[in-house]
Amino acid sequence: MKQYLDLLKKIMDEGTDRPDRTGVGSRAIFGQSMRFNMKDGFPTVTTKKLAFEMVKAELLWFLSGSSDNKELQKLGCHIWDGNAEADYWKPKAKFAGDLGRVYGVQWRSWKSPYTDMPIDQLSNAISQLKKNPGDRRIIISAWNPAELDMMALPPCHLLFHFFSVQDKLSLLMYQRSCDTFLGVPFNIASYSLLLHMVAQTVGLEPWEFVHILGDTHIYLNHFEQVKEQMSRQPYPIPKLWLNPEIKNILDFKMEDIKLIDYKYHPAIKAPMAV
Repeated sequence: MKQYLDLLKKIMDEGTDRPDRTGVGSRAIFGQSMRFNMKDGFPTVTTKKLAFEMVKAELLWFLSGSSDNKELQKLGCHIWDGNAEADYWKPKAKFAGDLGRVYGVQWRSWKSPYTDMPIDQLSNAISQLKKNPGDRRIIISAWNPAELDMMALPPCHLLFHFFSVQDKLSLLMYQRSCDTFLGVPFNIASYSLLLHMVAQTVGLEPWEFVHILGDTHIYLNHFEQVKEQMSRQPYPIPKLWLNPEIKNILDFKMEDIKLIDYKYHPAIKAPMAV
């Protein structure tokens, strides 16, 4: 994960401090990229503990197409609680735990203005990867301008694009807003896991995750944590195990996904800006 540690250093050394929506303030740079080849191992931060159980839970929740935070909580994950309970959102929620038209809803049930039938972008992408993996239009978007005010949080990781060549599958993701200390290691793991799961579903080899970062920032109240993390020596990254019996991406459960030989430094706690 040298790419990630190098990014932290670049923001600290070259970024500009500025106010932001959260009121905390951040140091930011714009337009960065990282590449992770799955043959090198599963890209998991080792200079602090990654909450991989939360990564799995959130991704499975996205794939289910749910907007209900209570369904995510059943998987033992509470990372969306702050958004669900935020003062700016609660008057819009349709029920307790409702997060609105967030990621999974857009992935699985995009509303078309031309038909009453929702568009299942995920199923369409998997179908196309099986039939025509060289298609240049295998893209899933969560950025729906007509529904941004119907979301507890407009999507940060807003678009991903599949690329297949020589029986290998790669995934590129664009992220508009990047909480580099807390969020980005989670995002790297989540989309690398998604790449593996889709690749197994369509019978291709998972190859490369390409991460494009727009507003790439470290919150001002995370500086000491970042310095602590940068002082640590990384361990070798782990391997990912997926249950080989699973051939439908919607059949994966928590127990079908495991990290093998994950060695890490202790967790570093920091407040999340909401």
